[in-house]
Amino acid sequence: MKVHDLKPAEGSRKRAKRKARGIAGKAGKTAGRGTKGQKARNTVRVGFEGGQLPLQQRMPKLRGFNNPFRVDYQAINLDTIADSGLTDVSPETLLANGLVSKGALVKVLGRGEIARPVTVKAHAFSASAESAITAAGGTVEKLPLPFKVRPAAQGNQHMNR
Repeated sequence: MKVHDLKPAEGSRKRAKRKARGIAGKAGKTAGRGTKGQKARNTVRVGFEGGQLPLQQRMPKLRGFNNPFRVDYQAINLDTIADSGLTDVSPETLLANGLVSKGALVKVLGRGEIARPVTVKAHAFSASAESAITAAGGTVEKLPLPFKVRPAAQGNQHMNR
Protein backbone atom coordinates (compact mmCIF):
# COMPACT_ATOMS: atom_id res chain seq x y z
CA MET A 1 0.00 0.00 0.00
CA LYS A 2 1.27 3.43 -0.94
CA VAL A 3 0.38 6.91 0.33
CA HIS A 4 -1.63 7.65 -2.81
CA ASP A 5 -3.77 4.55 -2.14
CA LEU A 6 -5.01 5.83 1.26
CA LYS A 7 -8.68 6.81 1.41
CA PRO A 8 -10.93 7.85 4.31
CA ALA A 9 -13.59 5.42 5.55
CA GLU A 10 -16.78 5.31 3.50
CA GLY A 11 -19.25 7.99 4.67
CA SER A 12 -16.79 9.71 7.05
CA ARG A 13 -16.28 12.74 4.78
CA LYS A 14 -19.29 14.67 3.52
CA ARG A 15 -19.05 17.14 0.66
CA ALA A 16 -19.59 20.80 1.61
CA LYS A 17 -22.79 22.38 0.30
CA ARG A 18 -21.98 24.55 -2.74
CA LYS A 19 -23.78 27.80 -1.92
CA ALA A 20 -24.36 30.83 -4.13
CA ARG A 21 -23.80 29.26 -7.54
CA GLY A 22 -26.62 31.03 -9.38
CA ILE A 23 -30.39 30.70 -9.34
CA ALA A 24 -30.36 27.14 -10.73
CA GLY A 25 -28.53 25.71 -7.70
CA LYS A 26 -30.43 24.55 -4.62
CA ALA A 27 -28.70 27.13 -2.40
CA GLY A 28 -28.32 29.75 -5.10
CA LYS A 29 -29.27 33.43 -5.32
CA THR A 30 -29.60 34.44 -1.64
CA ALA A 31 -27.75 31.30 -0.45
CA GLY A 32 -29.99 30.61 2.55
CA ARG A 33 -29.62 34.12 4.01
CA GLY A 34 -33.09 35.40 3.21
CA THR A 35 -33.50 38.73 1.46
CA LYS A 36 -31.80 42.02 2.26
CA GLY A 37 -30.83 43.24 5.71
CA GLN A 38 -27.61 43.27 7.68
CA LYS A 39 -27.33 39.49 8.07
CA ALA A 40 -27.73 38.97 4.33
CA ARG A 41 -24.70 41.16 3.66
CA ASN A 42 -22.24 39.32 5.92
CA THR A 43 -21.33 42.37 8.04
CA VAL A 44 -22.25 41.30 11.60
CA ARG A 45 -19.18 40.71 13.73
CA VAL A 46 -19.21 38.37 16.75
CA GLY A 47 -20.67 40.07 19.84
CA PHE A 48 -22.25 42.94 17.88
CA GLU A 49 -25.65 43.93 19.31
CA GLY A 50 -26.93 46.40 16.77
CA GLY A 51 -25.21 49.42 18.27
CA GLN A 52 -26.28 48.65 21.85
CA LEU A 53 -23.32 48.42 24.23
CA PRO A 54 -22.27 44.76 23.96
CA LEU A 55 -22.56 42.43 26.93
CA GLN A 56 -18.78 42.00 26.99
CA GLN A 57 -18.36 45.74 27.61
CA ARG A 58 -21.28 46.02 30.06
CA MET A 59 -19.70 43.50 32.44
CA PRO A 60 -17.18 44.84 35.00
CA LYS A 61 -13.54 44.07 34.36
CA LEU A 62 -12.79 42.55 37.78
CA ARG A 63 -10.61 39.48 37.67
CA GLY A 64 -10.91 37.82 41.07
CA PHE A 65 -9.55 38.83 44.45
CA ASN A 66 -6.25 38.36 46.30
CA ASN A 67 -6.61 38.31 50.07
CA PRO A 68 -3.72 40.36 51.48
CA PHE A 69 -4.11 38.66 54.90
CA ARG A 70 -4.00 35.04 53.70
CA VAL A 71 -1.62 32.80 55.65
CA ASP A 72 -0.01 29.98 53.66
CA TYR A 73 1.05 26.96 55.68
CA GLN A 74 3.16 24.03 54.56
CA ALA A 75 1.37 20.85 55.60
CA ILE A 76 3.09 17.97 57.39
CA ASN A 77 1.08 14.85 58.20
CA LEU A 78 1.46 12.53 61.18
CA ASP A 79 2.59 9.64 58.97
CA THR A 80 5.47 11.80 57.69
CA ILE A 81 6.52 12.59 61.27
CA ALA A 82 6.25 8.88 62.22
CA ASP A 83 8.35 7.82 59.19
CA SER A 84 11.04 10.45 59.85
CA GLY A 85 11.99 8.87 63.21
CA LEU A 86 12.34 12.28 64.89
CA THR A 87 11.41 12.66 68.57
CA ASP A 88 11.70 16.44 68.68
CA VAL A 89 9.89 17.95 65.69
CA SER A 90 10.19 21.67 64.89
CA PRO A 91 10.33 23.74 61.68
CA GLU A 92 14.15 23.75 61.96
CA THR A 93 14.45 19.95 62.21
CA LEU A 94 11.92 19.49 59.39
CA LEU A 95 13.97 21.88 57.23
CA ALA A 96 17.18 20.00 58.06
CA ASN A 97 15.53 16.74 56.93
CA GLY A 98 14.19 18.32 53.72
CA LEU A 99 10.52 17.99 54.67
CA VAL A 100 9.66 21.71 54.45
CA SER A 101 11.11 24.65 52.56
CA LYS A 102 13.01 27.55 54.11
CA GLY A 103 10.91 30.15 55.91
CA ALA A 104 7.71 28.09 55.68
CA LEU A 105 4.97 28.24 58.29
CA VAL A 106 4.27 24.64 59.34
CA LYS A 107 0.85 23.12 60.00
CA VAL A 108 0.54 19.56 61.29
CA LEU A 109 -2.36 17.56 59.83
CA GLY A 110 -3.89 14.33 61.13
CA ARG A 111 -3.37 11.84 58.27
CA GLY A 112 -1.78 8.64 59.52
CA GLU A 113 -1.06 7.41 63.04
CA ILE A 114 1.69 8.04 65.53
CA ALA A 115 2.58 5.39 68.13
CA ARG A 116 5.45 6.92 70.13
CA PRO A 117 5.60 10.11 72.22
CA VAL A 118 6.86 13.05 70.18
CA THR A 119 7.35 16.73 71.00
CA VAL A 120 5.98 18.76 68.10
CA LYS A 121 6.48 22.50 67.65
CA ALA A 122 4.59 24.09 64.75
CA HIS A 123 2.67 27.24 63.82
CA ALA A 124 -0.71 25.46 63.56
CA PHE A 125 -2.31 22.07 64.23
CA SER A 126 -5.49 20.40 63.05
CA ALA A 127 -7.73 19.16 65.87
CA SER A 128 -7.24 15.52 64.87
CA ALA A 129 -3.44 15.86 64.77
CA GLU A 130 -3.33 17.55 68.17
CA SER A 131 -5.48 14.85 69.79
CA ALA A 132 -3.45 12.03 68.15
CA ILE A 133 -0.12 13.45 69.38
CA THR A 134 -1.36 13.93 72.95
CA ALA A 135 -3.02 10.48 72.95
CA ALA A 136 0.36 8.92 72.02
CA GLY A 137 1.93 10.67 75.06
CA GLY A 138 3.54 13.48 73.10
CA THR A 139 3.37 17.25 73.61
CA VAL A 140 2.15 19.99 71.29
CA GLU A 141 3.63 23.50 71.26
CA LYS A 142 2.11 26.18 69.05
CA LEU A 143 4.70 28.67 67.77
CA PRO A 144 3.74 32.33 67.37
CA LEU A 145 3.23 33.63 63.85
CA PRO A 146 6.08 35.89 62.67
CA PHE A 147 3.71 38.78 61.97
CA LYS A 148 0.89 40.69 63.65
CA VAL A 149 -2.62 39.89 62.47
CA ARG A 150 -4.74 42.91 61.62
CA PRO A 151 -8.05 42.97 63.56
CA ALA A 152 -11.26 42.41 61.64
CA ALA A 153 -13.14 45.49 60.41
CA GLN A 154 -16.01 46.67 62.62
CA GLY A 155 -19.16 46.44 60.47
CA ASN A 156 -19.58 48.00 57.04
CA GLN A 157 -18.20 51.47 57.70
CA HIS A 158 -17.82 52.31 54.01
CA MET A 159 -21.62 51.96 53.57
CA ASN A 160 -22.34 54.88 55.94
CA ARG A 161 -20.77 57.59 53.78
